[in-house]
Amino acid sequence: MRSTLVFLVAALFSTASVHADPLDDAIVVEMKRSHVPGIGIAVVRNGKIIKEMGYGEADVENGVRVTPRTVFQSGSVGKTFTAALVMLLAEDGKLSLDDPISRHLPNTPKAWEAITIRHLLTHTSGLGDPYAKLDMRKDYTDEELIALEAAIPTLFAPGEKWSYSNMGYHLLGFICNKAGGKFYGDQLRERIFAPLGMSTRIISESDIVAHRARGYARVDGVLKNQEWVAPRLNTTADGSLYLTARDLALWDMALYGDKILNARIREASWTPVKLNDGKTAPYGYGWQVDSRNEHRFIGHSGSWQGFTAQLSRYVDDKLTVVVLANSAAARPGKFADIVAAHYVPALAPKLAKAIPDTEPAVSARVGDVVQQLSLGRMPAGLNPKAAALMTPERLKMFASEGREWGPMRAVELLSRETDGEARRYRYRVRYANLATLVHIGFDKADQIDILSLRLE
Repeated sequence: MRSTLVFLVAALFSTASVHADPLDDAIVVEMKRSHVPGIGIAVVRNGKIIKEMGYGEADVENGVRVTPRTVFQSGSVGKTFTAALVMLLAEDGKLSLDDPISRHLPNTPKAWEAITIRHLLTHTSGLGDPYAKLDMRKDYTDEELIALEAAIPTLFAPGEKWSYSNMGYHLLGFICNKAGGKFYGDQLRERIFAPLGMSTRIISESDIVAHRARGYARVDGVLKNQEWVAPRLNTTADGSLYLTARDLALWDMALYGDKILNARIREASWTPVKLNDGKTAPYGYGWQVDSRNEHRFIGHSGSWQGFTAQLSRYVDDKLTVVVLANSAAARPGKFADIVAAHYVPALAPKLAKAIPDTEPAVSARVGDVVQQLSLGRMPAGLNPKAAALMTPERLKMFASEGREWGPMRAVELLSRETDGEARRYRYRVRYANLATLVHIGFDKADQIDILSLRLE
């Protein structure tokens, strides 16, 4: 196999001036460190695209380099468009955000009767995630997929908590199909993509798509092609789009004006959702809303079929960074951080500091849980809800990635809080080669009910 680094360097020289700048060098170093075949980026500042680059390989087998025209997959960044379409249909009077979803979807279960479109948009519906139940090789009809998802128990009452749900956005797509009178992807093309000059479209692996990248996974240290997914599962509204980095740059620039969404819709979309108890969660209508070092952040990440994506909008700084990668293991947010800090140093991430640990037994338990995951084993002490998320595929992924972490060095407590009778912790677990951030929660029976990991 030809060296990836050769193509990384070649891509730099083919898409920019003959002298790489420090930002290009930093991106290439991170790509090599994290074994990412190819990346496309776009940077928008003060309403203009100031950098548009391709690095590495779009197609490793054929030695095709990434260029600004390379087409990647969106993953959940596509939720920003689904949410926008819902808001446009609401403006048309074809639906209301406070409509119960049963008004638009037939044969919904009784457990869904209090769920509204607004709950779906903001991930406060209480719906779970369907991917543990889905047969990824089956071409479900809309009705079959709704029926399968209707059989999945809800996690909480609508509006009670925030919990990310791809299922909710599946349902939003079906609602848009009915309310808009045609496939939601056609509506997106007519109302957003075409008016903005975007090449974005719904995924179709059977179509001839110029400049399409291949998606990759890293399995036991070896690069592999993405696994095949049934065609209909590549058309759901939780994020099933082909796009370029420039497409997302055009979307960003449109969001500073009224061409697609008016100011009232934009402000509502970027307002943190209020829960039933008056607390808020850092998500609006299809957008993550937060801050970085006291600079306002609006964005979204995505991951699907060997691709990862990040759209980071620092609206106070009029700076937006788009990163698209053709690796399931890529951390596009890290690349976006590198790029953002290059232009606005004040946006450089600050590592969370460890706090005094008064519960060493809990920390030891967390260390053991993470170690078991890194070996591909189901940790002990998970309640049924948390255990259901640890599918064989997910455990296999942890095992594959864990082989490259090296020996565990330390477990550092970053935060602790209580939520009624539940306890929530955040940890940094240091390994020889990297660090992973762990969010873990224990219910009143001291079983693990929340467990998520991400590389720092």
